[in-house]
Amino acid sequence: MTARGYEGVAAAVPVTVPYARRTEHNVHWWFGRALSELVRQSGIGKDEIDGLITASYTLRPDTAVSLTEYFGLTVRWLEDLPMGGASGPIALRHAARAVEAGDAEVVACLPADVLGGDAFGSLMENYSSFSRDGAMPYGEAGPNLPFALITQNYMERTGATREEFGRICIAERHNGAAFPHALLKKPLTMEEYLAARPIAEPLHLYDCVMPCSGAEAFLVMREDRAKSRKLPYARILAGIERHNAFPEDGVQISGGWPVERDALYQAAGLGPGDMAFLQAYDDYPVIVMFQLEGLGFCPAGEAPAFVRETDFTADGGGLPLNTGGGQLSLGQAGAVGGFVGLTEGLRQVTGQALGIQVANADVGLVSGYGTVNFDRGLCSSAVILTRGEGA
Repeated sequence: MTARGYEGVAAAVPVTVPYARRTEHNVHWWFGRALSELVRQSGIGKDEIDGLITASYTLRPDTAVSLTEYFGLTVRWLEDLPMGGASGPIALRHAARAVEAGDAEVVACLPADVLGGDAFGSLMENYSSFSRDGAMPYGEAGPNLPFALITQNYMERTGATREEFGRICIAERHNGAAFPHALLKKPLTMEEYLAARPIAEPLHLYDCVMPCSGAEAFLVMREDRAKSRKLPYARILAGIERHNAFPEDGVQISGGWPVERDALYQAAGLGPGDMAFLQAYDDYPVIVMFQLEGLGFCPAGEAPAFVRETDFTADGGGLPLNTGGGQLSLGQAGAVGGFVGLTEGLRQVTGQALGIQVANADVGLVSGYGTVNFDRGLCSSAVILTRGEGA
């Protein structure tokens, strides 16, 4: 199978609304801030936006269509994405197809969530019927338990050590120190990483993302519109998604990327070695290792050795990983976490990095992983971005 490319479509105007550990604002305010920044930075009027994608856990009971009334939008195409950390690349794929088909001229992709303080616990109580019925009756809610089991299994299968997970966290913290919106900027040492308090063995404090509130956003449109507005933009060379891959596995050992990666690279005419950076979903470092293997940067089971041998800092000359610091530095604002790598990838390929700009970042890969039930993440996604003309 070969994935079809995207013709004449531009992704532009990456927006990050500064994150907060605590907020007095509701989720609608965060959506509104993101939308207003898209309009302000692009010069594209609100009346020109005729497509909308949203992703949020805390927007409920409202949905994407509710926001059209809140913000006075009139759209002819919209989608509400319930795919968590995989949502960013999926939103870009779906919006690009809508623009390509003529179903929309300008699509605003808007994730926002309010998850500081007690809001995170409230979300966990009703995250899914799987977690509600299969985990909470036993006194456990939230992602730490399933990821502890996934991490332990990975360590036993591959010989991975906590030091190797630590190398990922430390490199991301280095990258995040230069990113203005990262909530965690203090440099992290291996000694501090190893000495951190346990959360759910083998996970310790710095293996886990910090819940917070925030929003990201970007626009998808035709290339000629981006050029006429003089907007730096990225083109989409290829994109994939796969849901509930390998359901027979008793413990998750991979997302769906191995099923789709050949189609991804064939559509782009490129391979892993051509990528100037990787923006990988990073709720826990073991999932970064899943993506390194699943996307072909190293063979299955060999990510620990790859991590030992590779410099992941954005200015280190190896494989720049999560160049804005990822969620492990920025914090995780619920479903917004699935867009962090996408907005950072757009900034990198268009030369608009807010922190460290990767040298020669003409093409890069963004991947996502999400919708974690009590034992596995169901959704996997990836897109390959390249610099648009004149960017």
